[in-house]
Amino acid sequence: MARTVSVNNRFPARTALAKAPARPPIGQVVTSYSPNGDTMTAMLRTSTLSVSLLVVAAGLGAQEGEDSAGSEDHPLVTRYTGSFIDGYEVKDFASYTLPLGPAVADDAGGRSASESMTLEGKITRILYRNPAERSTLEIIRNYQSALEAAGFETVFRCTPSDCGRLFHWIFYKEMEQRIRNTRTSGSAFDIPQELHYMAARGSVGDRTVHVSVLVAFDAGFSALSKRPVTLLEVIESESMDTGMVTIDADAMAAGIDATGHIAIYGLYFGTDSAEIEPESAPTLEEIATLLRERPDLALLVVGHTDNQGSYEHNMNLSKSRANSVVRALVGEYGIDESRLSSDGVGYLAPVASNDTAPGRAQNRRVELVKR
Repeated sequence: MARTVSVNNRFPARTALAKAPARPPIGQVVTSYSPNGDTMTAMLRTSTLSVSLLVVAAGLGAQEGEDSAGSEDHPLVTRYTGSFIDGYEVKDFASYTLPLGPAVADDAGGRSASESMTLEGKITRILYRNPAERSTLEIIRNYQSALEAAGFETVFRCTPSDCGRLFHWIFYKEMEQRIRNTRTSGSAFDIPQELHYMAARGSVGDRTVHVSVLVAFDAGFSALSKRPVTLLEVIESESMDTGMVTIDADAMAAGIDATGHIAIYGLYFGTDSAEIEPESAPTLEEIATLLRERPDLALLVVGHTDNQGSYEHNMNLSKSRANSVVRALVGEYGIDESRLSSDGVGYLAPVASNDTAPGRAQNRRVELVKR
């Protein structure tokens, strides 16, 4: 039997949660899952290896307070209370690129994430219109709180100040990216304000589930604008995803050009070890490609750790890991050693709180710094 995780809205405090579609008091999100995997297994067995797109026939658009025809909440993650569905589509099996970094310019004149994860599986996309009186921050924090309470790990989170310019283009720029089964759903992010984003990862039995939540105030001109809007995307992978974090050479170059450095999360080491795991090969290849394409570029490879263990241990570990990356690039990929140097700063430059597991995961990284 699936367990339902109920989360009171603590931002600020409100009344207790009840699950939609009963429409309880505004301000909570429900996340449910089955610890023994039964619920998820039942869903995944309905998937096929061919891509099929379920699109509800276009209508007049959702009326305020009413869900669009043929739509429903996802069984694992329900709506922010008081919201209604304006767009809905399901792909039984497809590829999905999950952003894990801010938006940067790409070669095609668009925007792409500075770091991303490639996933495959069943993809459910739901566009919610949220209560007009709620803030985008309140909505995203409720989703994050509910997902983490259900055992999901936040793998990326950004705010209006650090998501990067035109971050919403990653999800909702081209026509094929938009949900267009109603007359209002396709324009939901035409003029987004106060944008927040999070990506989370969890497991149900032997399955992996990723959840993407994009929230913004829709300042557009449709009949359902002038209120927050949430794009919820749930990716149910057919099997556990390991070694899937990738960042290509173009994204690395864009990040370095923009800020002088870029964090790399696709390099894997054993616990308390400086030995590079085999899953790191795709990322090492992209770093080598970057250096080959930019022969004048010289890099400082900097190791970072969380704060578990002593200061001295983490300083030594971070430097050893950076040294390992340089040795691999020189010895296995033929990069001139004079273009690379290494160092480690332990936990002296955290990018998140070390008080939580997700924060510590963000702090364990290697950064490439332009010399």
